[in-house]
Amino acid sequence: MKKTPSQLMSRAIALSLKGMRSGNGGPFGAVVAKDGRIVGQGNNQVLSDSDPTAHAEVVAIRNACKALGSFQLDGCVLYTSCEPCPMCLAAAYWARVDRIVFANSRRDAAKIGFGDDFIYREIPLPAGKRALPMKRLSGKAAFAVFREWDRKPDKIPYGPDLKP
Repeated sequence: MKKTPSQLMSRAIALSLKGMRSGNGGPFGAVVAKDGRIVGQGNNQVLSDSDPTAHAEVVAIRNACKALGSFQLDGCVLYTSCEPCPMCLAAAYWARVDRIVFANSRRDAAKIGFGDDFIYREIPLPAGKRALPMKRLSGKAAFAVFREWDRKPDKIPYGPDLKP
């Protein structure tokens, strides 16, 4: 049954409450919809799965991709109970959703102890200036793999700014 944007957001919020109350993780829920129909959904499962990447949006995107049999979600909308963290925002770009609709803001999340704003501030910094130490250790073998990919005639390009 086709749902309205308000109904889809209500479902995302209901998932956030259910997941939080069951101890799965934080108060976050998400729905991926195509033509008003839910094709993927999820709640935060960081605690239940012992997986720091099991955010609601990532879970919903994974479920939608499986349901649609595609690594791209063109024509889909991500409804989420909170503005996505940088990881989830990147996942939405990689999945190529058409748009994101969110309820709570990342500043609202910061007020209850979630550090999304910290990561948002870190990303634009040069690697050597970030709080998480990073060091590049390059090698010819790694670049050779990239070169082989670049020359691969049957590769399927993917990414946030590439159309296959």
